[in-house]
Amino acid sequence: MKTLVTGSTGLVGRALCARLRERGDEVLRLVRRAPSAADEVQWDPMEGTCDAAAFDVDAIVHLAGENIASRRWSKGQMLKIRESRVAGTRLISEGAVRITRRPKVLVSASAIGFYGDRGEERLDESAARGGGFLADVCVDWELATDQARRSGLRVVHPRIGMVLASGGGALEKMLLPFRLGLGGRIGSGKQWMSWVQLDDLVRILCHMIDDEDMSGPINAVAPGAVTNSEFTRALGGVLRRPTLFPLPAFMARLVMGKMADELLLSSARVAPAALESAGFEFLHPEIQEGLEASVC
Repeated sequence: MKTLVTGSTGLVGRALCARLRERGDEVLRLVRRAPSAADEVQWDPMEGTCDAAAFDVDAIVHLAGENIASRRWSKGQMLKIRESRVAGTRLISEGAVRITRRPKVLVSASAIGFYGDRGEERLDESAARGGGFLADVCVDWELATDQARRSGLRVVHPRIGMVLASGGGALEKMLLPFRLGLGGRIGSGKQWMSWVQLDDLVRILCHMIDDEDMSGPINAVAPGAVTNSEFTRALGGVLRRPTLFPLPAFMARLVMGKMADELLLSSARVAPAALESAGFEFLHPEIQEGLEASVC
């Protein structure tokens, strides 16, 4: 199979490309800089430009988008977060249906931010959208594939939770304070955290490519969602460090601004109902083993 991947330089994209090659697939990568390798094609999602030949593939996995936690959410940064997803996804969707030999599937990333802050509610794929900036972004992000979907292309939206990996993402930022014994719960610690270990996420994305029955939104999270307090204890246990230094909600808001409420203090108890119904088997379904696989 020949697969086009965007966001190939990111944490998930790098791991996915490696996995696809390991199983014998040919990988073509869309990059924003000038191509420096035979498997690269340049695109500019904000300008709406991309070589049409890039879409002559069997599958597309679209992961590209501005990092939501790279800086404080000013109005300009929030616009950049939204437009980097919506404009890029629309370009991919349009390009996929313009060529004669269309791809078989478009796996276009989304996030569990779709559900907003929902307290104790168990959220499967049938749950309604939530409120807030990230929910608005996720709705527009998924809707940007409408042209591909209307044309009959199978479109899958992995709603991705917090990715556990030592080489990047949220966990990497937590490791130093926790290793120094300075970690602790955030806010009340009662907020639910829905996560997925990187190896499992890559396997989920490959499953979405291969399983012709998968379409629409799919929660890409492990079944073992935990509260922030449970996560804190588990990470401290894996690292063999105390977790005695909580981060009060007001301090999180002082440091991170608007971002704190949606990334650190909101609660989303998300369940991978569709994956479990499809018979997907997680390598790391519980937080202890997920953390051990990520940091040890």
